[in-house]
Amino acid sequence: MFVLRQLNNKINTMVASMSVICLMLFMTISILSSSLALRNSMQQDLIEMTPVDLNLTKTANLPEKYVKYGREIETTEKQREDSKISIKETLINNGFDMKLLKDVVEVPIYASNNFTWGDFCGDKLEKLKLKYPMLQYGTAEQIVKVSDYNKIARLYKTEEYSIDDDEFIMLCNFDSMKQVRDMVLANGNKKIEIAGKQYKSKYNECKNGYIEMTGSHTNTGIILVPDNCLLSENDKEIFILASNYNANSDEEREEIDNLFKSDDSILIKNLDSNGLELDGQTKITVIQSSVGLATIITFIAIYLGIIFLIASSAILALKQLTESSDNKERYIVLRKIGCDEKMINRALFRQIGIFFMAPLTLGIIHSIFGIQFALEVMAGLASKNELLPSAIATVVIIGLIYGAYFLATYLGSKNIIKEE
Repeated sequence: MFVLRQLNNKINTMVASMSVICLMLFMTISILSSSLALRNSMQQDLIEMTPVDLNLTKTANLPEKYVKYGREIETTEKQREDSKISIKETLINNGFDMKLLKDVVEVPIYASNNFTWGDFCGDKLEKLKLKYPMLQYGTAEQIVKVSDYNKIARLYKTEEYSIDDDEFIMLCNFDSMKQVRDMVLANGNKKIEIAGKQYKSKYNECKNGYIEMTGSHTNTGIILVPDNCLLSENDKEIFILASNYNANSDEEREEIDNLFKSDDSILIKNLDSNGLELDGQTKITVIQSSVGLATIITFIAIYLGIIFLIASSAILALKQLTESSDNKERYIVLRKIGCDEKMINRALFRQIGIFFMAPLTLGIIHSIFGIQFALEVMAGLASKNELLPSAIATVVIIGLIYGAYFLATYLGSKNIIKEE
């Protein structure tokens, strides 16, 4: 009865402050769990998504005019001629020594405006437009011949695939887009038409795979077709080259890497002078940018999370210590009516325990939904599979700091009400 009466007094006088404390604890749990999951996912993705030292890409079959970032660009004859040859030839023509590379694999990626995301969705297009109205359904699907993909997969040490002459496979590793693709493939009899021939899906779901090296899972869809698919040279959209550096030390890798990044390198100067462009990523660049981003995210998250946690704990502790000092006479009365010190300490412990646990419990309940929302927003970066280890780390951090304040508050209150 005494404990309940004490809590009733607090409920009547601390509604606003307890709401703020609940909010801060909710922020602490959500920020720490989400950011740690993001960091863990980024570290895991770096290992998986950077299997080689170099990726280069080049647009194939450049037209005389095209629109880029809302601006019309006219191409030169030299640029159009270069877009019809391989990246390897472009490198050699612009003074790059191919002996610096090893395990070189180059494949074309095909695309046609006659087969878009909307065409792939088929009879489910209207339903998907209602559910995902922001998707660019007019985007051309990327198509790769299965033997070309297997060359890349062999170099990346990922799964290789085989298909019959009338089958196709959809590869996708971007979680949000995979949900869309799987909805289309779910019935198991999905058919598409490419280059005048119909193909049926080998699987009723997307398979994991990618071609371009990135810092995270960003492949929104690649269609694997048989080698005898009648794709023409004009259907080639992108050339992609993947390789390792022919180096025996980190210093040598850095030197070769700089040839693709430094404005002073012969390759970059020659490309610029000829008006040519080569895009791509190097393993060193991807890792450096991802590690830097992960470090910033982790620092900010831990800083904000711990600040909110300490502020909440300090407010609770100060409030409880003040209450204990103000209610000292009540504990004297308990002694006078026959309560021993053990009963009084147990009542104090329960009172402070409920006082600390109530906002934390509400914060945990709110954070369950907050974390799910955060992971949806960070769909391309953070994986739900990494949530458990980050949640455990969050529990440990909160347990240490929050528990230390709780214990200090209990011992301090116990000394305040101690009989002189």
